[in-house]
Amino acid sequence: MKAMILAAGLGTRLRPLTDTRPKALVEIGGRTLLEITLDRLRSFGVQEVIINLHHFGEMIADYLHANSSFGMHIEVSREDVLLDTGGGLKKAGWFLDASAEPFILHNVDVLSTIDLDRMVQAHVRSGALATLAVKHRDTSRYLLFDDQDQLCGRRHGQQTELVRNGRTVEPLAFCGMHVISPRLLPMITESGAFSIIDSYLRLAGAGEEILAFRADEYYWLDLGRVESVEQAEKDFQENLII
Repeated sequence: MKAMILAAGLGTRLRPLTDTRPKALVEIGGRTLLEITLDRLRSFGVQEVIINLHHFGEMIADYLHANSSFGMHIEVSREDVLLDTGGGLKKAGWFLDASAEPFILHNVDVLSTIDLDRMVQAHVRSGALATLAVKHRDTSRYLLFDDQDQLCGRRHGQQTELVRNGRTVEPLAFCGMHVISPRLLPMITESGAFSIIDSYLRLAGAGEEILAFRADEYYWLDLGRVESVEQAEKDFQENLII
């Protein structure tokens, strides 16, 4: 199985930790976020990974080389201009579309115990175009799903966008992990820098199945702020992070 790790971001909310290094090389419990993510992916059978790079990208490339790519086949996708999640995925599509198997798309700055094997199995059973890990938590941005766990829209503050009308929807927070069928890649018609959520909403509105994987039972933490890194260190000491 293949995966892509999104690691190109500037990490502005993590400053000053990211003043001299990329967020992928911020450490928790003596290990970088990138190593933690790679270890988790490998534990679920992933052996081939592509990582998008921008902010201090060569530091990440050098780190991978110094660690022999942690025993995995790893490619990098360099972005001269930040392409966001959708643009980054589209640029790396050459690596991901050669297999009929679904692949995992994973943010480098989230820690979780979400069972990716269960998530992949649910995705395969459903035949969905993409499956998104979501849970109940407070956020300023929600994805909206119906009672069949199908993506129907999004909500940002007081603004709601629905792409499937006439349905009762539930707001859920996205966890930064996707399982994606390779057939999605040629359907991405957006260009430049864009969020993959924009593509998902367009395709959901056209009748494609973009489904939720409910992850409420699992540990999850977004490493978007310095305080979150401090919390993660505490959670590591208490063995909450595997």
